[in-house]
Amino acid sequence: MSVRMARRPVIGIPCSAYPDSWYTPANGNAISYLRAVEAAGGIPALIHLTQDEEVLDAHFRRCDALLLAGGVDVDPDFYGAERHPLLEATNPEQDTVEVALTRRAVNTGMPLLGICRGIQLLNVALGGTLYQDLDAELADALDHRESTKTQNMAHLAHPIKIQRDSHLAALLDTDELVVNTLHHQAVRDLAGGLRVVGQAPDGVIEAVEGVHGSFLLAVQCHPEELYAHADRRWTRVFEAFVAAARG
Repeated sequence: MSVRMARRPVIGIPCSAYPDSWYTPANGNAISYLRAVEAAGGIPALIHLTQDEEVLDAHFRRCDALLLAGGVDVDPDFYGAERHPLLEATNPEQDTVEVALTRRAVNTGMPLLGICRGIQLLNVALGGTLYQDLDAELADALDHRESTKTQNMAHLAHPIKIQRDSHLAALLDTDELVVNTLHHQAVRDLAGGLRVVGQAPDGVIEAVEGVHGSFLLAVQCHPEELYAHADRRWTRVFEAFVAAARG
């Protein structure tokens, strides 16, 4: 059955907040996430930030899978750490919403894909910690903001090594590839229920998977900026995610 003929699952994507200096802040997310889900056969559904548990429950119940997108720094209050001087903007309301949705998705076996901030939020939600600033906290760290500095989100900056026995390696059909990089935080202490399946040359964790069988995958790079042109192999990751949601 073709992707177009099959049932199109709903992929929930929590929003980021976009405040303005004077008028009502907006909730939304980058169009590239939505396009990647659409291209893989899914229906992207934005989940706005809310403190209303009934509304959040309704959002969750209409979804077949959850995609955690990139965004601002995760607040260290959520993993019991002091604030580093180089910590950047945070949004505790977004953290609260995403932690709640992530824990529920993992506990119910809902397919989950995390991207950039998403790998960090997943790790925190399950009990792990983060580097708040790689340059300050990790000796000999690569420049993990290289793609940001080029102002090209598809800029391929550094290689990552992928565990050969991982789901990610099977999907990409390789154990090494070059990725884009647009972050200054990263996974530090790994949460239970996850295993490291990808790392940069400086040891920074670039990919994790769940250990309990359901589709649970998160990467530090931004494949939604790569799949269409720079590295089409990432198309297989989005298609497998949507297929898991359909199943």
